[in-house]
Amino acid sequence: MKQWYREDWRFRIEVLQVGEENQPEACRLGLEPGDVFQCEYGTPAGFCPTSFIKAFPSMEAVRCGGDLRNLGGTGASEITFCCPDGVVRFRLTAEQVEE
Repeated sequence: MKQWYREDWRFRIEVLQVGEENQPEACRLGLEPGDVFQCEYGTPAGFCPTSFIKAFPSMEAVRCGGDLRNLGGTGASEITFCCPDGVVRFRLTAEQVEE
């Protein structure tokens, strides 16, 4: 597949917590604290597609010049969020790609 657009942003999604006791069995995919996923536009390989539904709006906000602090983020390009099941907590960090 040919990529037609050069992406301006790179995203890192880190698993911070799984359930109340950090047990991978609490997650259907077996995600563990410390797991890291990287992507530019599409869903990262091995990442939970339902959790990506929660990450994508924040990614779009950054791409459009927004500040994630307006959405409750800890910085202009960093925010934490939970999966739709409320089991896994993630940190999304955006980094602008240099030319």
